Amino acid sequence: MSLLKALHAQGQAVWLDFVARGFVEKGDLARLVADDGVRGVTSNPAIFEKAIGGSSEYDDAIRAALSDGDRSVVDLYEALAIADIQKAADVLRPVYDATGGADGYVSLEVSPYLALDTEATVAEARRLWADVARPNLMVKVPGTAPGVPAVRTLIGEGINVNVTLLFARRVYEEVADAYMAGLEDLAAKGGDVSKVASVASFFVSRIDSAVDAQLEAKAAAATDPAEKARIEELLGEIAIANAKLAYRSYEQMIVGARWKALAAKGARPQRLLWASTGTKNKAYSDVLYVDELIGPDTVNTVPPATLDAFRDHGTPAATLQRGVDEAEAALAALDRLGISLDAVTDQLVTEGVQLFADAADKLLGAVAQKRAEVLGDRINAQAIALPRDLAEAVAKETERWRAGGLIRRLWARDASVWTGADEAKWLGWLTGTVEGRAKLSDYQAFAADVKASGFTDVLLLGMGGSSLGPEVLAEVFGPQPGFPKLRILDSTDPAQVRATEAAVKLATTLVIVSSKSGSTTEPNVMLAYFFDRLKKTVGDKAGSHVVAVTDPGSSLEKVATRDGFRKIFHGEPTIGGRYSVLSPFGLVPAAAAGIDVEAFLDSADVMVHACGPDVPPAANPGVQLGLVLGLAAKAGRDKMTMLASPALADFGAWTEQLVAESTGKNGKAIIPVDGEPLGSVVCYGKDRIFVDLRLASDAASPHDAEIKALEHAGHPVVRITLRDRAAIAQEFFRFEIATAVAGAVMGINPFDQPDVEASKIKTRELTAAFEATGKLPPETPVASSGSFDVFTDPKNAEALRAAGAGADPASWLKAHLARVKPGDYVALLAYVARNPAHIGTLQAMRLAVRAHKTVATCVGFGPRFLHSTGQAYKGGPDTGVVLQITADDHPDLAIPGQTASFGIVKAAQARGDFGVLSERGRRALRIHIKTDVGAGLSALAAAVEQALS
Repeated sequence: MSLLKALHAQGQAVWLDFVARGFVEKGDLARLVADDGVRGVTSNPAIFEKAIGGSSEYDDAIRAALSDGDRSVVDLYEALAIADIQKAADVLRPVYDATGGADGYVSLEVSPYLALDTEATVAEARRLWADVARPNLMVKVPGTAPGVPAVRTLIGEGINVNVTLLFARRVYEEVADAYMAGLEDLAAKGGDVSKVASVASFFVSRIDSAVDAQLEAKAAAATDPAEKARIEELLGEIAIANAKLAYRSYEQMIVGARWKALAAKGARPQRLLWASTGTKNKAYSDVLYVDELIGPDTVNTVPPATLDAFRDHGTPAATLQRGVDEAEAALAALDRLGISLDAVTDQLVTEGVQLFADAADKLLGAVAQKRAEVLGDRINAQAIALPRDLAEAVAKETERWRAGGLIRRLWARDASVWTGADEAKWLGWLTGTVEGRAKLSDYQAFAADVKASGFTDVLLLGMGGSSLGPEVLAEVFGPQPGFPKLRILDSTDPAQVRATEAAVKLATTLVIVSSKSGSTTEPNVMLAYFFDRLKKTVGDKAGSHVVAVTDPGSSLEKVATRDGFRKIFHGEPTIGGRYSVLSPFGLVPAAAAGIDVEAFLDSADVMVHACGPDVPPAANPGVQLGLVLGLAAKAGRDKMTMLASPALADFGAWTEQLVAESTGKNGKAIIPVDGEPLGSVVCYGKDRIFVDLRLASDAASPHDAEIKALEHAGHPVVRITLRDRAAIAQEFFRFEIATAVAGAVMGINPFDQPDVEASKIKTRELTAAFEATGKLPPETPVASSGSFDVFTDPKNAEALRAAGAGADPASWLKAHLARVKPGDYVALLAYVARNPAHIGTLQAMRLAVRAHKTVATCVGFGPRFLHSTGQAYKGGPDTGVVLQITADDHPDLAIPGQTASFGIVKAAQARGDFGVLSERGRRALRIHIKTDVGAGLSALAAAVEQALS
């Protein structure tokens, strides 16, 4: 007879602390059951990590699980683990049946991350019990303070429980009480208590490891040889003594009246299970924690090496009830030495929770890696090259995020990840794709309606998050067969409004007006104009040509209801505008333009899963990007330079708003640099980080050599590769997570925008003054010529005059640009129509600045940038040198129902913007073009070149 089988005669069952797919499928477990009498199996994250991450035997299963669609990392792991547990349970089912349910169990652990959450532990245990659907399953629940009440609840529901992480006798007694209370609850409900089983997993060897270290220190300090010997006699004794006294508590419990009443109803005793029985100290016998703990109604769960050792040379004799008095004496001696066993066991519980969480992190990281390998190019690749100092900082911060569970806390909407303010109110974007799927039929019906109605154009009126995301969709996806072309208007410039109207056929145009609050100036005046034009074009059918996307109860919703709009889509109030592209603010225009919303959400979900709460920071692409951006900014590399394949170029404009508005506050910012052509290494200072977004088909693009040169020069470089344009959906979520993480690293709230509101207030004050007087308040230029007027605030005027500014605008421009120093950026902010000609002139201007000053350059069109980078220019660090460009509008354009025209609104916005820049002490100068805009911009570009030379 196997020595292991001989333990049965002593009333002890042997369980194996190991499970793996091949081990079960190839019959190894069945052989141990038959040959050695193994009667159970336990698992934990560390076991599964070795099985999944340390071999290829799960690769086919992962590939099969992903063949019908992507799934989250934790779902993927659970699918694998549950299948293994079910197969092991099936192998052990004959043992379960033969012993009448006394043995034959397989244990599966609830997530270690829930060890301090009673309700979440109960919910997960219920789910695992239902998913495994085997009567010989035991759900492992930690014996933490929150875990103990969970045990009572679960036992009371008839769920078998393996209570793990027990070190202290007093905690074991609490667990035993919870078990009996649960049985009493079950019996009171008419349940069958004979169908419930439980074990209390009492850990052994870890106690010796912890206590021995203290004993050895005491012995080393002892000067009396006799005292030293007495101390050394306790080495390797405390864990077994503690276990024997726990067993005495068990014996006392089962003779009590309370237990006898339950036993009379058929209840099974909760057996003590000796866990952590592999010998860690090589000086001790490798079967010490088996040989010394053999007794009735117990289980010893052993790792494979210990099982092999006991089979070879174990001693299957009754030892558990021997030497109990000596055990008490050993613990008393330990106490006299000033070593608190309670303190040791409390610390071991804390460490045990962390160790299990660490193991879960390794496990889920391994699954994430396997998932990425199977998905291949279905998930956008990210490669990060960093200089050594930044790489070390990122590695350190990655570990801090892992150890602190910060990505799980972020997903749990814990505001303390950031500043503890109102961040939790603004995290609806985390589950945006879930909400999108819930409304998928609405989007699909809307798309079908748009297509059937014969619209040729879709015109979206919005600002910031309401327009920049849809603009990316329009530019990246392009027109879809059979659907109208999507166009975006996000300007109050009269020329741009006219150009947009001229580009569409109003009679067959569907207008989408997007505004979360419904009170934003620009969408409201654009709607007033185009609704009036629709009424003049299609008459009473004007309302049927308009769709509103807005938050519930907004003023826009009231207007839409009053005017009979075709459809009203409600946004999610917990999603801020710049995080809203995967919400109705992006999905409604996508549907109208014929983009397959379901496929779009599928693609986005690939990155949602990759960046999920279950993916450790080192394997989480969004977290890694965020840590890199945040730490680079803290190290002075706060200019995020966006590069992209031509087909993806517009993504930078969306990223500009997300990053600048989220991080640009409290004197901090990541300044996004979009649209600046790539130059040679000599063009850049040490304040840059480069993000290159490209299509796989452009992998060998002409600027590869320049990017490699930047990397070799020590600049941080992030490369992101998309297999096709449709994969852009993934990048929206990657950058949302990254921006939230970067905000946490920088210590700011990435969901507010305090300085944007300041600009709006000044604009409203100016427009109110116009409504009252018929004109904007007068202003006096500091210099003037036939082509330009120059304006600035008194403080800037004083500084520039001291630097040589005189009567002509050129001298002011020269003095202003002379203030640019290393680490600064220059922002060219033009309140003119955004068209190719104007863009080209401003690009020439920025390149001249970069060539002469070696600083980052930004170009923004007003008022568009006010809802984007404007926050960072006002609220970020004082490193910006701003050149605001304005012009008169000839001809202007009236706004139906309002006194102010588009030109007046735009002028008020420009002056309001400049006023806040001045209040913030920014280096700002305003050049007002008095001639034709195109000619004036060209003349200004020449003046800038001259001022720099």
